Amino acid sequence: MQEILDPEACTTMIEVRAGVDAVDAALVALLKRRFGYMDAAARIKPERGHVRDEARKAQVIDNARAHARAAGIPDAAIGDMWETLVEASIAYEFEAFDQR
Repeated sequence: MQEILDPEACTTMIEVRAGVDAVDAALVALLKRRFGYMDAAARIKPERGHVRDEARKAQVIDNARAHARAAGIPDAAIGDMWETLVEASIAYEFEAFDQR
């Protein structure tokens, strides 16, 4: 099995790609957990109309952008990714709500 190096220690593209693949697998695991919280929200919210909350959506995206800025990565790109993530989460939550 390929050892996963920190980015600063990589000297070959094989090492870089192994690191990217490992991070992607970890991100998917975290997204699975995040979508689990959408299942919980669908179970807890009393009405379907409560699924979409624009104020909370804005707060989540603003938080992600702030974390990105603090981490020194492009906050606009993170904001765009979180827009997509939050919309996908809302759609998933609607489906989960409708199935209960």
